[in-house]
Amino acid sequence: MSSSERFGRAVKLGAVSALSLVALVVPAAGAGSAVAAPSGDCFTPAHAADRGKDGHADTVAPAEAARIEADMQSKLAGKRTARTAQAAAVSIPVYFHVITSGSTGNLPASTISKQISVLNSAYASSGFSFSLVSTDYTNNSTWYNGITDGTSAERNMKNALRKGGKNALNIYTANLGDDLLGWATFPSNYSSQPKLDGVVILDESLPGRSATNYNEGDTATHEVGHWMGLYHTFQGGCSGSGDYVSDTPAEATATSGCPTNKDTCTSTGKDPVHNFMDYSYDSCMYEFTAGQATRMQNSWTAYRA
Repeated sequence: MSSSERFGRAVKLGAVSALSLVALVVPAAGAGSAVAAPSGDCFTPAHAADRGKDGHADTVAPAEAARIEADMQSKLAGKRTARTAQAAAVSIPVYFHVITSGSTGNLPASTISKQISVLNSAYASSGFSFSLVSTDYTNNSTWYNGITDGTSAERNMKNALRKGGKNALNIYTANLGDDLLGWATFPSNYSSQPKLDGVVILDESLPGRSATNYNEGDTATHEVGHWMGLYHTFQGGCSGSGDYVSDTPAEATATSGCPTNKDTCTSTGKDPVHNFMDYSYDSCMYEFTAGQATRMQNSWTAYRA
């Protein structure tokens, strides 16, 4: 991850930038060691057994995570009307930006609609829903082919296309470089770099596309989780504050595939391999915990409300 705040589901780890990024990288089958600590963006891999390559590091450095936590709690303390699990639902406006190279990468409206449905299903119990406002198509081979986090191509793309305010989810699709599945910014980075705010995902990770094991739409689910303030479930390993969510069991290493009895820490509970914030196959992911929902609500109140 970089010093900025981005999280993602990527295949390969990259350098950390001045933003707080967290990369999502998929380890090879049987592998499970965590990667260097990121400070901002999160990334996700695009190919089979590659979710562990998030573009940057798999976890945020403890000091950076503590800084973000203190900042969020400070902002919450100043907002007496902080959201709770019982608060009114929030509908998030979504702007979809499809980058193409000629006809390559052109996503039909039906595929985008399916992706929005996947998000609404995944976040149904969290108090958030997603409403597509608009879709635009941009033919730009430089932006489409091999774009990665922190590059001039990414900055130029987002500066040209991003729409809406701090509550607006901007999703960009392209053929990402470094075998990445995607990356996302953290909400705490919006105030300093609003134009970079959003989620970038591999076009072939959308529902029904060609990214084997990662083509049911949950790369977007995972990256939006980072955009909402969540860390990976393996953040911090078996010790420390972990992902700052009490009901996600501690996990020493990212998950590859869909193991049935993965248990890497001695604390109570098996590894949360079915959680959207791990690196499991799309077919294996199906839940956010109540604690994650509360964290998303608090993060929204602190940074996006």
